[in-house]
Amino acid sequence: MKEITLVLLAAGNSTRFAQKVKKQWLYSGDKPLWLMVASEFECYDFAKIIVVSSIEEIKYMQNFANYEFVAGGDSRQESLKNALLCVDTKFVLVNDVARCCIDHEMADRVIGARELGDCIVPVLSVNDTVYFGSSPINRDELKIIQTPQLSITNMLKNALDTDFQYTDESSSMVASGHKVHFVQGSHNAHKITSFSDIRKIPCLKPPVQKIMVGFGIDTHTFDETKMMVLGGANIECGFGLKAHSDGDAAIHAIIDALLGAAGMGDIGEYFPDTDSSYKDIDSKGLLKSIVEKIYAYGFEINNIDITIVAQKPKITPYKSEMRKVLANLIEIGTRFVNIKATTSEDVGFIGRGEGLTVHAIASLSYKNWSKN
Repeated sequence: MKEITLVLLAAGNSTRFAQKVKKQWLYSGDKPLWLMVASEFECYDFAKIIVVSSIEEIKYMQNFANYEFVAGGDSRQESLKNALLCVDTKFVLVNDVARCCIDHEMADRVIGARELGDCIVPVLSVNDTVYFGSSPINRDELKIIQTPQLSITNMLKNALDTDFQYTDESSSMVASGHKVHFVQGSHNAHKITSFSDIRKIPCLKPPVQKIMVGFGIDTHTFDETKMMVLGGANIECGFGLKAHSDGDAAIHAIIDALLGAAGMGDIGEYFPDTDSSYKDIDSKGLLKSIVEKIYAYGFEINNIDITIVAQKPKITPYKSEMRKVLANLIEIGTRFVNIKATTSEDVGFIGRGEGLTVHAIASLSYKNWSKN
């Protein structure tokens, strides 16, 4: 198969899926959907496998596998065009990750027919009566188009060199006058569009029951020119924390704990203190954006536990407010947010009243979509 490159399209924003998790990050067993699909195709020994994703997800995806990753565009077609820039084989096989149950017999039919047309397309016939508007039409002339589709690479590149948006490869190839050859498709190759489609996907397994734990820590010295903010609560004490942002050490530690549990790096990779746009920024917004990523990448947040180590100010009067604010931001119940406070027994810079430290632990699990 060294004359064929596989392109997997996984750059969609899952708008029609209408869930916090992106469909390409649904976990089947211990693999996200995009990785499950890529793994299923490895048996073909393609020249290379290209995974097209949103640019924000590529760095994280690289932790899972050594495929070639390409940033997607604003549409399926733009994403495919970006991938084709990296394809130098005679043929290219394109599959939507949302069509995740790989029927190897169907794939074999597509690949085996590569000399019979410029674009090889798996199709299904229509068995139901079909109307167009108020008039019935001949269902024998109708075909349901599926992926993967195999095309002659140079022809597909030229066919897509247009501003007109096609919904698949065959449409662009037909419009360019190329020969399309049909092979029998598969009823198992159903595409996930809405959340209800999951029930039609026989190859999906419930995610494994696994708990991932992350740890975060943040330390700041006091600054008498700033206001103290901890856990999203304003603390009246006459001083704040020296920092590029608002200095909310509790939220910063929580962010690192969440990122650690998900294997997504650290807070500095997302909000560098060299970026002026984060100057004095409200850390609640930073936490909210990370929480959205955590959910989008297929996780559920189980609980948060933090310990604030400070000789001053007094934390206990603000614990309840912190729990409510953090629970709302993280989208979990207040009982799953725990806040502890202690001193350093007058030892070190904390004991001298020069600053404070916050420790945080977060636990995650994979979103169990099978229970919805």
